[in-house]
Amino acid sequence: MASEVSHETATETPIPAKDRLGRNQRPHDAKGKFARRDGSPGQQSVAQRLAYGKDLLPHVDGRSLTYKRYREIVAALAADQGGADTLSAARAQLIRRFAAASVLAEQMETRLASGAPIDIAEHALLCSSLVRLGQRIGIDRRVIRDVTPSVADYVAHINAEAAE
Repeated sequence: MASEVSHETATETPIPAKDRLGRNQRPHDAKGKFARRDGSPGQQSVAQRLAYGKDLLPHVDGRSLTYKRYREIVAALAADQGGADTLSAARAQLIRRFAAASVLAEQMETRLASGAPIDIAEHALLCSSLVRLGQRIGIDRRVIRDVTPSVADYVAHINAEAAE
C-alpha cells in the first residue's frame, strides 16, 4: 500500500520590505545580525571562523586594545613561521598561547614602568613560559626570501661584466 503524500504548501509569512519609517526590514538572529532571506542565521560556526582566522577568540570584543595587541602578535608570529595557512594545528595553538602570555607580560611591564608594584615571581614565571613556548614554536623565521634578481638587475649585471 502506497503512502499518501500531502501536497499542502506551508503558508509563509511575507517579510515586509520596509517598516513604517521606511527602514529595510529582515529577520535578525540572536546577535542582531541580518539573517539570510531563507531564514538561516547567515553566519559561520565558531569553529569555521577560527579555522579561517576570522575570530581568534570567540565571544570577545575585537575592538579592545588588548585583543588588538594579541591579534598583532599572533599575526606576526604566524608570518614568521611561513604564514597562517602553513601552520599545523599544534603550532597555531602554541602561537596563541605565546601571544596571550606576551600580552600579560606587557601589561605587567606597563604597570612596573608606571611605578606600580608587580609580583616579580609571577613575571619571572611568565617569562620562563615565554622562553619555553618560543623554543617550541621556533624563533627563527621560516619565510624563505626570494633572492632571484629582477630582470633589470640581471641585465645590468651582465652589462657591467661585459664592460669590464
